[in-house]
Amino acid sequence: MTKYEFLEKMRHALANDLSGPIIQENVNYYDSYINDEVRQGRSEESVIDELGDPWAIARTIIESAGGGSAQEEYTYEPRRQTYGQEQQERGRVRVYGWQSWCKRLILALGILGVLMLAVAVVGGIFSLLAPIIIPFLIILFVLRLLGGRRR
Repeated sequence: MTKYEFLEKMRHALANDLSGPIIQENVNYYDSYINDEVRQGRSEESVIDELGDPWAIARTIIESAGGGSAQEEYTYEPRRQTYGQEQQERGRVRVYGWQSWCKRLILALGILGVLMLAVAVVGGIFSLLAPIIIPFLIILFVLRLLGGRRR
């Protein structure tokens, strides 16, 4: 995939969910990132392969922008890997947003709340019916014992 194809797929993936300036900002960011890596001696194809699927990147951008925070932080952190005597630098793009951990926390609290509500409802039903059901079961048990001796 070429840089042009990558950027067009990303632009198309972002088009339905984000405004024009935000789309252009992200496309410009990845364009300059690819250009910087190519200037450092890497091939355009290897940079694009490392970035991965533009649709997946777009989904991450949309999710991070979805919480109403227009200011997102994009950083490029190089990672060094040693191969014998040579060192090669590989980049990794990270998107930081508060939405991902916040959504997980809200989901966990929601599930915990539903479980607590279910336990409270079952416990309430049991506490209401126990004074009626327990004596009834004891009477049935006694009648069964007495009925079994007559035969």
